[in-house]
Amino acid sequence: MDAAFRAVERPLPKPTEEGYVEVRLLEALVEARLALEFLERGLTRNAAGKVFQAWKALMAALLRLEIDKLKTLAKTEERRWLETMAVSRVPTSKMKTLAHLLKEIGYNDVSTWTDKALNLHDYQYHGPDPDLALSKYTRREEAAADILEASCRSGKTRRDVKKQSQMDRGAG
Repeated sequence: MDAAFRAVERPLPKPTEEGYVEVRLLEALVEARLALEFLERGLTRNAAGKVFQAWKALMAALLRLEIDKLKTLAKTEERRWLETMAVSRVPTSKMKTLAHLLKEIGYNDVSTWTDKALNLHDYQYHGPDPDLALSKYTRREEAAADILEASCRSGKTRRDVKKQSQMDRGAG
């Protein structure tokens, strides 16, 4: 895993360059692993942030992998934004919109997992909230359960994306 940590610390390739998807998948793996380590240490809010980063990296890989399909769904002015901003930044404020686009091309559970990632992002900043005003979690244990589930899901989605990427390269 040390090599993975070092690889993630290097500058990201541009989304148009070969290797972008693989680097983002590696980033997702590293972030998910760190989330589990933080959770083991009792650092639930930090773990929530790492799971969120893992999901965001996975979304970046998916968006890049499926950019051509996504552009066919987008309006003319949105196509350039998808290429120049969405893939490289995956803005938090647009994650739901991007997840819905991915759902339209067959990634059926991306919206659900994006909602969970955004809930954990709120938990990272606000912690448990008995009133549910700032966080969807009333207790640390609730967030920890979702962190575990999302970390495992990140690994599964990473494998699915990697397999799809390899199939696309073989077909091209």
